[in-house]
Amino acid sequence: MNDHHQGIIWIDHREAKVFHVSANGQEPNIVESKAHGRHLQHKANVTGSSHRGVDREFFERVTRALGDLDALVITGPGNAKLELNNYLAEQHPEVAHRISAVEALDRPSDNALMTLAKRFYKVEQLTHRAH
Repeated sequence: MNDHHQGIIWIDHREAKVFHVSANGQEPNIVESKAHGRHLQHKANVTGSSHRGVDREFFERVTRALGDLDALVITGPGNAKLELNNYLAEQHPEVAHRISAVEALDRPSDNALMTLAKRFYKVEQLTHRAH
């Protein structure tokens, strides 16, 4: 049987929530960044950039959490979703070609995120009961 595995990820610079979408439920996987501290702000008249840069170790762990997804929607606030998209294109093109969309999204509940994913993939709730 050839199952298609679809997923949605919500990501910011602190954590990523990866959901494998199916008609029968969800399988969340939370990946937390090991980088500590608040976002750094650029300060006027200071030599060098105060931007932290891409957390490659975090993105690698997120990439592993994606598993064998055939299709992926990346969501989140700010730049982390775009940074992950670019990171995948550069470091994991075999995963990057599976990205269906990159969308801005604040901080939805897990249920709201799954509802969005199911609408995007047109997954219908199926109930199977053994008789």
